[in-house]
Amino acid sequence: MTHTARRIGRTLALVLPVVMVLSGTLAVTRVPWAAHNSESQVLTASARTVSKHAASHAPQDVLRDRLLVELQEKDPGVALTALQRAVEGRPSLARHCMSIARALGRAAVEQYGPTRAHRFSRPVCDTSFASGVAQFS
Repeated sequence: MTHTARRIGRTLALVLPVVMVLSGTLAVTRVPWAAHNSESQVLTASARTVSKHAASHAPQDVLRDRLLVELQEKDPGVALTALQRAVEGRPSLARHCMSIARALGRAAVEQYGPTRAHRFSRPVCDTSFASGVAQFS
């Protein structure tokens, strides 16, 4: 009898916390945060949301965001020079150089228009900046 009671106790000790955690997690997966909005914003407990947030702090994302601000505050030429220096200083960013340069090209078109944005083109990361300008024009 005591052996059976111990077995049931051990099973409950392992299963009960799992059930409690899952029921608590499921209870907060849908929480409306802003009722004043026409579409209520919802907090979802998903690994995808967490991984997107964690990935947003990746070095290439930080660099891209910083260069986009620099492009708006100064000009695309300054941002492209900073991109080139960043890649030279940190070679691991080289594989992201083309996508960052394209993003700068798109942002330059938004800010300066396609004709003026083309004037800032230079051979940083091949011709990715010009490609970004052309795609958005």
